Amino acid sequence: MTAAQQAQRDHLLRLFTHVHWANNEILLALQGAEALPEKLITLFGHLLSAEKVWLERLNGRDSSALNIWPLTRLEDCGQLVRDNHEGYLSFLSPLDDAGLNTAVSYRTSKGILFSTTILDILSHVALHGSYHRGQISSYLRLEGHEPVNTDYITFTRLDSYEG
Repeated sequence: MTAAQQAQRDHLLRLFTHVHWANNEILLALQGAEALPEKLITLFGHLLSAEKVWLERLNGRDSSALNIWPLTRLEDCGQLVRDNHEGYLSFLSPLDDAGLNTAVSYRTSKGILFSTTILDILSHVALHGSYHRGQISSYLRLEGHEPVNTDYITFTRLDSYEG
């Protein structure tokens, strides 16, 4: 693998380490808050379930049986945070530029067939999570709790994060 190929893959590994850190920050905030509305846990469950659906698709597995809006408990969310992180690191580690530009065929939850590059799917997963973590932080503020700063730049300022 060339240095350029490794740099792109390494950046994605760092990006998905941020995803894991940010998911953990949300999990901790939800665990520490009292009397949370169910919508916050449902939204977090959706974020994590969508990550799982995309991981299944990336690995060429059928994701049609997975619910992207499950009714979840925080304990379930914690396990999914860990499982998704391990799954994405395992998927990303062997990839190079050629692999990142490979198209993956999959069916949406409505059964529509699409083909999308691995790089675009990974970008979507990271951006989708950021969107919903922002929503969760907004809802936390509305409920009188401290919002969670999960910005990527905040993550980069940490001395080291091993996950």
